[in-house]
Amino acid sequence: MKCPFCGQLDNKVIDSRLSRDAMAIRRRRECLICDRRFTTYEKIEEHIPMLIKKDGRREAYDRAKLTKSIMVAVQKRPVPVAEIEHFIDQLERQLQETGYNEVRTTELGEKVSDFLRTTDDVAYVRFTSVYRQFKNLEDFDREIRQLDFDKTGKVEAAQPERRLQAKGKE
Repeated sequence: MKCPFCGQLDNKVIDSRLSRDAMAIRRRRECLICDRRFTTYEKIEEHIPMLIKKDGRREAYDRAKLTKSIMVAVQKRPVPVAEIEHFIDQLERQLQETGYNEVRTTELGEKVSDFLRTTDDVAYVRFTSVYRQFKNLEDFDREIRQLDFDKTGKVEAAQPERRLQAKGKE
């Protein structure tokens, strides 16, 4: 393992232990050249399928990119990071278990939408508006009505007075 400080390969393992979730081994190392310490993690190499984008391009799965898109949607919302990490862990496990070499990003997007729909309505609408490329207010309104219907089982009539009040506050 290359030292992140001096770049030399000479180092020794000082301590090894399982990570909290027991999915990786945490190793504390010390460089024999500069005497600085650093931590490395060893984990099982996972096979996650390539993603097929809407335009047909293929792209490697990137956990950081998926996490970032969810974090943008839940920004300033009461959604624990641990819950998001747990969801992404489960999603990756599902992707591995399929055995497929490729998965459409639309499938991933629907799974994230389903997760956010049950987690936080605002985050769901934020994510879905980008994912489904809403073009105007009617798209938002339609999605919010569907969300209301899914939760209450009734179609809510349009309330123009609420809309006017909301516009007056801007």
